[in-house]
Amino acid sequence: MEEQYIESAKAWLGDEYDAQTRAEVFALMQGDRKELEDRFYRMLEFGTGGLRGIMGVGTNRMNTYTVGMATQGLANYMLKAFPEEELSVVISYDSRNNSREFASYAAKVLLSNGIKVYIFDNIRPTPELSFAIRHLHCKAGIMVTASHNPKEYNGYKVFWEDGAQITPPHDKLIIEEVAQITSPSQVKYDHELHPDPVGEDVDEAFVNSVLSLTLSPESVARHRDMKIVYTPLHGTGVRIVPKALRQLGFTNIINVPEQDVSDGDFPTVASPNPEEHAALEMAIARAEETGADLVMASDPDADRVGAAVRDGNGRMVLLNGNQTASILTSYILTRWKELGKLDGRQYCVKTIVTTELLTAICAKFGVELYNVLTGFKYIAEVVRRNEGEKTFICGGEESYGFNVGEFVRDKDSVVTCSMLAECAAWLADSGRTLWSYLQEIYAEYGRYAEGLLSVVKKGKDGQEQIQAMMAGYRANTPQEVAGSRVVKVIDYNFPEKTGLPKSNVLQFFLEDGSVVSVRPSGTEPKIKYYFGARGENAETRVEALKSHFAE
Repeated sequence: MEEQYIESAKAWLGDEYDAQTRAEVFALMQGDRKELEDRFYRMLEFGTGGLRGIMGVGTNRMNTYTVGMATQGLANYMLKAFPEEELSVVISYDSRNNSREFASYAAKVLLSNGIKVYIFDNIRPTPELSFAIRHLHCKAGIMVTASHNPKEYNGYKVFWEDGAQITPPHDKLIIEEVAQITSPSQVKYDHELHPDPVGEDVDEAFVNSVLSLTLSPESVARHRDMKIVYTPLHGTGVRIVPKALRQLGFTNIINVPEQDVSDGDFPTVASPNPEEHAALEMAIARAEETGADLVMASDPDADRVGAAVRDGNGRMVLLNGNQTASILTSYILTRWKELGKLDGRQYCVKTIVTTELLTAICAKFGVELYNVLTGFKYIAEVVRRNEGEKTFICGGEESYGFNVGEFVRDKDSVVTCSMLAECAAWLADSGRTLWSYLQEIYAEYGRYAEGLLSVVKKGKDGQEQIQAMMAGYRANTPQEVAGSRVVKVIDYNFPEKTGLPKSNVLQFFLEDGSVVSVRPSGTEPKIKYYFGARGENAETRVEALKSHFAE
């Protein structure tokens, strides 16, 4: 094993690598062997969504060489998948360090393979990239982003012609092509070639599609001066979310100036993750300073939204992803019913680790609900499958992702922010708030609570530990969890039993009605535990489950 990673490192001293890269690799070989091993013990995995990893030199890092090789593999697959067709790809990127460089490099590789390329003239959100694929009639799209990961990371998401992230069979077939590109010498690259820029025309079309989903324009008009604090957390949302809110009709959008700055070092937050309270602290402070009742924050590529609202005592409290999805699903279905738009041909979608409260809400309105694997690409897959037969209303996942309508085939902070603000205006018509509406939902359907525990296991050793933990749960299934007997286990490794694609996920159903789901993260070095409970003591029960697995 040691010889393998050393040989991989030595290969990076060859002439196909630039002088700076060769110097860095040489220095690593004289220094910490553990660091050298982590950088070269494997190729950075091109998974079912693309690449994601720490930036730096090495086969197991994000750099122009790993990006170039992945793009060559993608080009090779596209040329096979669409023979004799005119091919085009649209590329966007976020504010992370090196994102523009990686996007430009990928564009030139595709152009060198005879594929037409559009590239945004500046940072743009992932949902706009998804929209642009179909708007520009492209066969694929690339988004350079590591979403909400820490600043050391970057990534590369691949989308297909329907605007959704790649799913079977394309994902596996692209992976096979990428695996055959083992050296930069196999990558076609002509730095003289230049892609076609795209900009405000696509912005306008995208925002117009968001505005077409509006359900309560009169409410917005009546409460247009409602104070809304929005922060992009140094990311792409700064270019689109305030624009959409203003065109929707809201006139009092309050920003956090320090966080409007597009900066890949994310200087005002420890992590640009709207799931974490610390990321919203500055925005909440602005709300206290200005008297705003709604705070919204999007992550760097603006597909996820974290929100804070005032509770019954006037204190700002954070909504989790399940609560936001429940509020919006209830609001949207209520308005669809009031507007006479429900005729039995509509549906919603959630993931298997997302709150069962959505199941109850959809059942009340007689709206079909699909349950899919974790990841918005599986929600998009249902939309693609039903296109022309049924109408997708909305869908969400616990990890702060939500979408409405069929224009975008991924989670979308632009439409989510617009819908949350619109819902707040609609509630204001009757003297209610987003928080009081959530309490109404609990009163009608029962108290639901959810929780998440992420255990970080970094590096090669961490990856092996996570694999061992999952194997351990399968070999020695828990008989009891936090005082309640395990009455049912679902192992998503067996698609013939679940009806869903194979996935490394386990679910334990307990006698008291609680559910525990366990899965390795697909984007970070973590194993994740999801907890769900229902009843008056639901929050207490979730905390007990967390404690059990944290020990």
